[in-house]
Amino acid sequence: MPKVTLDRETFKALASDTRLDILRALDGKNMSLNDICRATNLNKATLHEHLTKLNEVGLIKKNEREGHKWVYYRLTWKGEGLLHPENSRIVVLFSITFISLFVGIIQLINFARGRVVGLASTFGGSDTIHMWAAEGNNVNTVMVDSLRYIGNISVQNNSLSKLSMFLNKNTIIKNILGQQVNYSDIKWNAFNEAEKVAIGGGDSLLKGESLADSSNAQSMVAFIQDPVLLYIAIGCIILFMVLLSIGIWRLWENKAQKI
Repeated sequence: MPKVTLDRETFKALASDTRLDILRALDGKNMSLNDICRATNLNKATLHEHLTKLNEVGLIKKNEREGHKWVYYRLTWKGEGLLHPENSRIVVLFSITFISLFVGIIQLINFARGRVVGLASTFGGSDTIHMWAAEGNNVNTVMVDSLRYIGNISVQNNSLSKLSMFLNKNTIIKNILGQQVNYSDIKWNAFNEAEKVAIGGGDSLLKGESLADSSNAQSMVAFIQDPVLLYIAIGCIILFMVLLSIGIWRLWENKAQKI
């Protein structure tokens, strides 16, 4: 709810206890002139004068339905804000609640996508695996200018865990907290055909299923799924549920006070 600003005319209108009683009577309700008369014990002439003044300063508004003789009065957001300043705090609370959910979802997506940390490739049926360290944002993209060649190893008697050890030994891989990642946290995935990129003298990173079971020319990308991102996502989602519960409770309490 926007911040309520009171001008001189509004202060004058609120100087009357009778008008404050009218505002309290209208809290959370639509009332006709007769309803307000019964609630405040005022005659119609006096009440109409007070209602006119409150309407002029924007604390109440009247709804006139076409074809109906009755006029109904209700509080404006300005009038609601005067009687219930906690409404602004509830709005802020719900804003923080859904921001925490948004942050949690983004971090969960980032965790699921992973972060590129390296690349392995063979060329033209070679029995040598060439290795690069890479920096990227997700498992589907490797930028050529972000690759750094770190050496090569033989295909014979090799495994994905040995590739991970070689990559981890020749480059420093850290999570978002700056802690070094263990080689066992590195995962490998084959490139799709549409994701070929050029390396060095025009050689292409070729599609392959696995370095462990094929001698054909192929390429695989190494990536990590940072558990810190998962912890942040879980924390944000838990915070969202807690704040949502508090917000609903505060909103219910606020409405109960109007009944």
